Amino acid sequence: MSAESIVASPKRRRRDEVRHIAWLWLGLTILLVLFSIWVPARLMGPPASPTMRAVESTMTVFSIAASPVAALVWAIAIYSLFRWKSRGEPTEDGPPFRGNGPVTASWAIVSSVLCVFLLIWGLAEMTSTTSPAEASNPLVVNVTGQQWVWTFSYPDQGDVESDQLYLPLNRPVVFHVSSRDVIHSFWVVQMGIKVDANPGVTTKTSVTPDKLGVFDIRCAELCGLRHADMETSAHVVNPADFAAWITQNGGHT
Repeated sequence: MSAESIVASPKRRRRDEVRHIAWLWLGLTILLVLFSIWVPARLMGPPASPTMRAVESTMTVFSIAASPVAALVWAIAIYSLFRWKSRGEPTEDGPPFRGNGPVTASWAIVSSVLCVFLLIWGLAEMTSTTSPAEASNPLVVNVTGQQWVWTFSYPDQGDVESDQLYLPLNRPVVFHVSSRDVIHSFWVVQMGIKVDANPGVTTKTSVTPDKLGVFDIRCAELCGLRHADMETSAHVVNPADFAAWITQNGGHT
């Protein structure tokens, strides 16, 4: 065997390894992108507000953006598991990768671009989902958490109070959220809103429900022994039905 063949053999082997990892990375990337498009958003259930749709689209975009990175890690791990197994005790270390300038630079650039893109996307989605309800003439609902129930009151409708949340369809709502004892977290699952309920402090969040139905309200902060029981329902009804409910409970519209 010539000296040229001896020198070329490790280089050819490395090229083959890189090619195999690249094909494996490409296949895994395609699978993960398809998974990201179809699965994560659907696991969240049917959306009941534009905010929840924004959450689902953000989850989809973030999952797609992470797919090539995850696929690369998986591709190298899978290839290492089946092709770079050590037979017996290793006699020497593998070649260092930290000193590979092009790989380090490429990883830093791609990671930075992804982080900037996700930051800009997240800020834009936050702005688009919070500003409309604040700019309109919203329904104000005071939300009070305590171990282990939620209480809802409507200050502009005669302080009607209920342990069930009733909202009119397609009307912006602003929640003023507080707590009487410990920290809770007000979470209307299918509407995509979640905010802490802190004792002595009022926090705000807003949403516009756009789907009729009954939806889940839960506490998303561990708040004591019966934390898991701290849940109730949000009823989204037609405006006429909401007005009738307010009147039946002694309030006014």
